[in-house]
Amino acid sequence: MSSTEIPTFCRLCMGHCGVLVKLDDHGRVDSIRGDHEDPQTLGYACFKGMRSGEAHASPDRILHPLKRQPDGTFARIPAAQALDEIAARLAAIRAQHGAEAIAGYKGGGAFFTSSSSKMLNAFLDAIGSPKAFSSVTIDQSSKAVALGRIGIWPAGRDPFNKGDVLMIIGANPLVSVSMGGFDTRNPQKRLKQARDRGMKLVVIDPRRSETARFADVFLQPLPGEDCSILAGIIRIVLAEGWEDREFCGRYASQMAELRAAVDGFTPETVARRAGIDAADLRRAAEVFARDGRRGAAVSATGPDMSPHANLAEHLIEALNVICGRLVREGEPVQNPGAVNARWPRKAEVIPAPRWWEQGYVSKTGYATIDGELPSGALIEEILEPGPGQVRALLVHGGNPASAIPDQDGIVNALKSLELLVTIEPFMTMTAQLSDYILPPTLQYERPDLPLFIYETLVSIEPYTRFTPAIAAVPEGAEVQDDWTWFWELARRLGATIEHFGQALDMTRRPGTEDILAIAARFSPLPFETIRSAQRGVYLDALTQLVEPGDPESPHRFTLMPADVAEELAAVMAEDDGAGGNRAYAGFGYRMASRRMRDALNSACKDLPSVRSRVPTNPAFINPADMAREGISEGQLVRIASDAGEIVVPAKADPDLRSGVISIPHGYGVLPGEPDDPFGRGASTNRLIGAKGPRESINAMPRMSAIPVNITPLL
Repeated sequence: MSSTEIPTFCRLCMGHCGVLVKLDDHGRVDSIRGDHEDPQTLGYACFKGMRSGEAHASPDRILHPLKRQPDGTFARIPAAQALDEIAARLAAIRAQHGAEAIAGYKGGGAFFTSSSSKMLNAFLDAIGSPKAFSSVTIDQSSKAVALGRIGIWPAGRDPFNKGDVLMIIGANPLVSVSMGGFDTRNPQKRLKQARDRGMKLVVIDPRRSETARFADVFLQPLPGEDCSILAGIIRIVLAEGWEDREFCGRYASQMAELRAAVDGFTPETVARRAGIDAADLRRAAEVFARDGRRGAAVSATGPDMSPHANLAEHLIEALNVICGRLVREGEPVQNPGAVNARWPRKAEVIPAPRWWEQGYVSKTGYATIDGELPSGALIEEILEPGPGQVRALLVHGGNPASAIPDQDGIVNALKSLELLVTIEPFMTMTAQLSDYILPPTLQYERPDLPLFIYETLVSIEPYTRFTPAIAAVPEGAEVQDDWTWFWELARRLGATIEHFGQALDMTRRPGTEDILAIAARFSPLPFETIRSAQRGVYLDALTQLVEPGDPESPHRFTLMPADVAEELAAVMAEDDGAGGNRAYAGFGYRMASRRMRDALNSACKDLPSVRSRVPTNPAFINPADMAREGISEGQLVRIASDAGEIVVPAKADPDLRSGVISIPHGYGVLPGEPDDPFGRGASTNRLIGAKGPRESINAMPRMSAIPVNITPLL
């Protein structure tokens, strides 16, 4: 057996950990470990990443195109035949119903394959369809909405490595290894380094999470109260005069409107609603706004999957603005780009663009944001008849049958399609419903770059690296790099794909390295320089500074536009007058979604070593609540919302506050299949109905802070 270890990096999540991969004599992945010489992650690698070789060799891996048969089974067919048949059916649908009848959905498997991360969108553009959907719009699309309503500061927020304070709302980056504004390159080590240099940490989370254990101030509220807490903190800041008056005077508008809108959120009112101490709320405001001078408030899925997600993100941005937590003129841009083109960052406000008020609007009334329609409306896009009804769906590296709320609704919608095609290496819930399955290569079988379309989230420094394909494809397999399936379909449809502004040769298929070189052609470095650096390259010598803004610019941040004020008033109206939230009347608990360290959404859960550790998704419950409800460890419990119910085993979690049930998402079986609470878990999306609350701009459903009751089962 070969003893050579090859330096490369993992692409299962945003962490992009540097690893050493050992191959056997046949070129197959034998073992994976963290690379201590990697300049970014310093030897860190998570369990699922180090076991990801199991996917390459899995007996369950799909190695040949599959076609659904009349009896519901799948049969292997040649790749050329699959592509010919799919293209013919797409052409017929487009001819009869127009390009809008063809849509695409992509998930993490697409995003973390950089050669293909934009290929689905490019394919849809090539055939004339505006119907692009992705997991982004049911994750943290509220961040884009917030920028669209408040305005944009091109240089961005104060960076993690320069701040003397950091406020984290509803995020646990030490487990998720993902969060804008945090250094996720070996996250625990980076956090300890920041704490050693004196950075103060404020964490707001219903659970004393792995991240919260490092906090100087920890608020442990009931889920769903992010808006009242943030409004309360802003009220304290403004009442005490802790805002950055000079910055606000120059760059912010509607200060008076902001003061009036948050006035009712007194510390006492917020404390009663959120179940926290008023003194702790004040202490959080003090540490962040009075004692801190630089450092931002940041968030993740906690507030973005909860009620009033768009408002919560707006208030986070408003807090950063009034405290002046933005990079200023003459300061370095933290990561101006290593693969993407650099552009001037000026110290001035780009006025609120409100993208959804212009451009394409779909039949369901939602507009595109960053080129995509909201996935929260996908069920209606498929099921509602009429012009523009989606009749064909291409799914790239995603699992909408598991990811999209209202599981019964999305599964019925997928079953109703005239054509469902997935690019997927395993038989996911969505793949089981497909007409065709096209198998891709896995990460160590293809050349790649880090996730450069979000490169500032991957690294806080201007750094990138290339990896060649290092592992052999299984003998006889008909797998292809993801993007090639789109190229082949476009060629058969007579369409030309434009990849990052460059038309591809549709007569002779390029190589994957050619595709990467096209995407990186605006990098400050030649692609060959990036390609030849085994452990990556820093662009530190090419520092970019924030340029002076236009002193005559009239543009300002809009701190409290009318629609935001209406949403905040609606939050205040939820107060039942007795310190409670009328939205939760009749329910004893609030269900919060939860990430697991050993999996990423629905991915990695079927790796044998991962399944042995986390075979199911239990309901995590505070021990005091378990005692009160008569629930024992491992006992099955029924969790019921106003939309549905699931049955899962109970598991004690003393770090979770009382009154909260926390359940990981991405588990379960298809509707109609036998429930398997101990072996497959249950889908939390069964607790979210078709008529549940959604945000008005991005159709973001409530996926956390769900009102539920719990019943022990014998």
